[in-house]
Amino acid sequence: MSLRLKAQLGLVLCSLLWGVTFVVVKAALADASVFAFLAARFTLAALPMAWIYRADIRKLSSAEFWAGARIGIFMFSGYAFQTAGIAETTPSKAAFITGFSVVLVPVLLALLWRRRIKAWVWSGALASLAGLYYLTVPREGITDLNRGDLLVLVCAVLYALQIIFIARYSAKHSLGGLSFLQVAATAALSLAGVPILAATHWEPLRFHLTSELIFGVLVTAVFTTAIAYPLLVWAQRHTSATNTALILASEPIFAAVTSFIVLHERLGVRALAGAGLILAGILVAELKGPVPAVEETHLGA
Repeated sequence: MSLRLKAQLGLVLCSLLWGVTFVVVKAALADASVFAFLAARFTLAALPMAWIYRADIRKLSSAEFWAGARIGIFMFSGYAFQTAGIAETTPSKAAFITGFSVVLVPVLLALLWRRRIKAWVWSGALASLAGLYYLTVPREGITDLNRGDLLVLVCAVLYALQIIFIARYSAKHSLGGLSFLQVAATAALSLAGVPILAATHWEPLRFHLTSELIFGVLVTAVFTTAIAYPLLVWAQRHTSATNTALILASEPIFAAVTSFIVLHERLGVRALAGAGLILAGILVAELKGPVPAVEETHLGA
């Protein structure tokens, strides 16, 4: 087996793991509050990552530390909104809405940083926007929009900003150090948020050690964070950006299939059309654009 094929299979594994995560998180949230789950997930993930990236961590400068902390704020905020949204919407819809962040990257670069982007990217963004409407807005109108969908949409914007800032800082700093700092910052902010939200009655603390919760924390911490992050970085060194984009675009498809098998979730014709438009928009933007810095991070739950 060639190194290129191994890298492509590694990317498929990453995409599968991140797609399955949406269903795993949905099940785990029945036994844990959002911030308690995030605190457990990212604290556990930070431990093996501290060992994996120990050489990079020893060399961290103050500039790298603050760069990682800034990116970590976007990562934490994105996961907080996404996880809260998954609790109130379906895993399939959450996955496709999260995928919308890919085409938001060039749009935000154009609007906030005045970057010029190609017409193909705008076409992909418009197709995804139309798909987002059909996926999330029911026939009854926008007044019946699901709150969980809105929360995941905020997550997509935050993920897009995370991608942009990773691209900005990774050119100057080690990717291993930045990856660890993002996860560590997310763990620290989640841990800090648990007592604050409990004291203000925004989110009562829940953390019942059921098999579903333990499984959810282990899968998301070890497999989809501590293992998948380094695997993604390694795989991208041995395959093209186009192959990476194509393979990672399958993540919401894995989420939808898993949700159908495990939760018996069925998307209606309108939602399926919307999901198809979002996926088409992502592929057009990535392959014809390409979208800047999409390879720098992942879109999973």
